[in-house]
Amino acid sequence: MINIKGIANKKILIIDDEKEILDLLETVLLKEGFKYIYKSITGNKGLDICRDKRPDIIVLDIMLPDIDGFEVCRKIREFSTVPIIFLSAKSEDLDKLLGLGIGGDDYVTKPFSPKEIAFRIKAHFRRSEYLKEDRNPKFNFGDIELNYKSKEVRKNKKSLYLTAKEYQILSFMSKYSNQILSKKKICDNVWGDEYIGYENTIMVHIRHLREKLEDNPSKPKYIKTIKGLGYKLSIRGE
Repeated sequence: MINIKGIANKKILIIDDEKEILDLLETVLLKEGFKYIYKSITGNKGLDICRDKRPDIIVLDIMLPDIDGFEVCRKIREFSTVPIIFLSAKSEDLDKLLGLGIGGDDYVTKPFSPKEIAFRIKAHFRRSEYLKEDRNPKFNFGDIELNYKSKEVRKNKKSLYLTAKEYQILSFMSKYSNQILSKKKICDNVWGDEYIGYENTIMVHIRHLREKLEDNPSKPKYIKTIKGLGYKLSIRGE
């Protein structure tokens, strides 16, 4: 658990065109101990705030009056790997997969409980703090190097761009290398939430990781699918 001082120092950016949602989330997050909360009702202003304030996490609505949340996410990913939680009135899997595919880390469907958003934000920060406490700062397998301290991943000594959730999945799998991990176990440890509804989400992130880590993503040597059981990080690359 991170302490209250750690929570208070975290910066949160909320981008939503509904003022009531902005104010409600701000009220709940302040009660939960956060102090630095920035708000925007448009995508372009949200981008300006993101560049200026460098938030630790972003809550981003998809439907905005100027540019949609997907475009905002694409632009943010040009200069930042900050975790992004999408908000949407749509619950279709296609929208969820699109949001995750362009670099989002989580997806919440409206209507939602403000407490749920606060829980997801805190869960992210708890996992981040846990990863910082790893005693061994680096983990190597094949031509891949994972640095727990800097959260940097390299392939053949060249830095790879991973989103926050991609990094968290890889980091978690590295702690149980050569062991089969069920999708539920990955979900419990990376999202800290119930597994139901996350199957496609996990599959998308695994696919993206393979595209970045593997020489041939269609024939992965590191991230293996164990049919009917889950996934395994094979550090021998066999």
